[in-house]
Amino acid sequence: MDFGLKSKMEIIFVGRSNVGKSTLFSALFGVKVRKGKKPGVTLKPNQVFFKDLILTDMPGFGYIRGVSRAYNEKLKDFIVHYIEENAKRIEIAVEVIDAKSFCEIAERWDKRGFIPVEVEMFQFLTELGIKTVVAANKFDKVKDHRVLEKIKEWIGCEVIPTSAKKGDVGELKKWLKNEIMSLKRHDLLAVFR
Repeated sequence: MDFGLKSKMEIIFVGRSNVGKSTLFSALFGVKVRKGKKPGVTLKPNQVFFKDLILTDMPGFGYIRGVSRAYNEKLKDFIVHYIEENAKRIEIAVEVIDAKSFCEIAERWDKRGFIPVEVEMFQFLTELGIKTVVAANKFDKVKDHRVLEKIKEWIGCEVIPTSAKKGDVGELKKWLKNEIMSLKRHDLLAVFR
């Protein structure tokens, strides 16, 4: 049975490998999903179905140690194609970044003359008309909270600090609930734990 055909709405979680997407997903929705201790463990989408809503924890993009460059590219292509093919039903995207390392990685990419992949992903999602928010995860490891302003400058959008392992996801949960209510889908609020 293809659940996707019956589903009218989808919320996706995207981001680099090892930023805590699966942990954040579990903390918000109270479901256990496949996750591991090393980057690149989520190799296909983890999906939870609730009424006509699909919640999707996407594989991580970016460099994954221990696999070929071709495999990394294949995974990135899969993510892009998945989002393009399902853009009509994807109402909300949560782009998860590592709050502690994002600025350092973005500056490294910028110095090489490249746009950071997180910035590209945000632009890609918004160009498809998908309402997107950035969750700055692992925020409990950040010493200088002004980093949120730097992240906002890099990506150009609202940034919500989270610490999924510590269960500090309340602000993101509130944002998601407000977006679901703005879609007049109050019946889906029960998906949150």
